[in-house]
Amino acid sequence: QVQLVESGGGLVQAGGSLTLSCVPSGRTLSSYAMAWFRQAPGKEREFVADISRAGSTTSYADSVKGRFTISRDNAKNTVHLLMNSLKPEDTAVYYCAASSGTYYRRDENNSWGRGTQVTVSS
Repeated sequence: QVQLVESGGGLVQAGGSLTLSCVPSGRTLSSYAMAWFRQAPGKEREFVADISRAGSTTSYADSVKGRFTISRDNAKNTVHLLMNSLKPEDTAVYYCAASSGTYYRRDENNSWGRGTQVTVSS
């Protein structure tokens, strides 16, 4: 497993933008497919976006498609989530996750960060 640290969360007005970052501790991110999840108060954790190990394949939840962009820079060992046109319903704790293999897959051995809070005010 790899330790992941998220950053970039904060308070933003509806319609605004934020960029989240995820960096590993002690490992090379290029060995993993990556994903972002989020969990709002009282709700289950839900998938947001994922990106393949090489960065060539991405997928998004319908609720964020066209507004969010996941990217990675393996040379800088960082994964980003650019969030545009934010809505109050995007308010949640956002988690970074790593999965061994070419494409992200749900697995009990996946690594998770501790999350970063995103709050969107109306």
